[in-house]
Amino acid sequence: MAKLAKRVKANNELVDENKVYSAQEAIELAKKTANTKFVGSMEVHIRVNIDAKKTDQTVRGTVSLPHGTGKTKRVAAFVTEAKEDEAKKAGAVIVGGEELIKQIKETEKTDFDVAVAEPALMPKLAQIARILGTKGLMPNPKTGTVGANIGELIKEIAGGKVNFKNDESANIHQIIGKTNFESKALLENLKALYEAVVQAKPTIIKGQYVLNLSINSTMGPGIRVKM
Repeated sequence: MAKLAKRVKANNELVDENKVYSAQEAIELAKKTANTKFVGSMEVHIRVNIDAKKTDQTVRGTVSLPHGTGKTKRVAAFVTEAKEDEAKKAGAVIVGGEELIKQIKETEKTDFDVAVAEPALMPKLAQIARILGTKGLMPNPKTGTVGANIGELIKEIAGGKVNFKNDESANIHQIIGKTNFESKALLENLKALYEAVVQAKPTIIKGQYVLNLSINSTMGPGIRVKM
């Protein structure tokens, strides 16, 4: 515990909590604080000026990070028999239709990170909507996880496509890569995410939209950023 406290204190001393850094400066600083024994993630936290309790002010969307997140996602594809080979070739690790739905309904086990589905399977997914929904796994056209071109959907996800949505405190949290990524790659991922969040601004919101933005390495101090 003493070593941990010493590391945390040293990291905190590197960051001026009263300063707002440029994106480039913040990324370089966050990489300096990435001194855990494992390769951590680079996290982004964006606070937006919305009332998170109102559905017409929800901020959600998708973005393809140019350099991915560094994490391999296990994709489940709910498809008809005719699309099974396409889904497998595209990289889905779990593929099936009604039998897969029945299995999940009985066991409530979801050993995957993302789920995609053919439109034809969506009505049948209603019986496991609660199981998938509570884990944020329910396919949704708005998040680009429902479509006839299953192979393309899976490849986009494997290539770095991520979904974002504000939480109940009006914050958006997203990983933009690993701390051992080159600074340029992290910067490009950060810009792509920021632009997607700005584009997802609810039409009802007037005035300042993004209230603040910060980044940090895993277990590292938050660093305020100006985009």
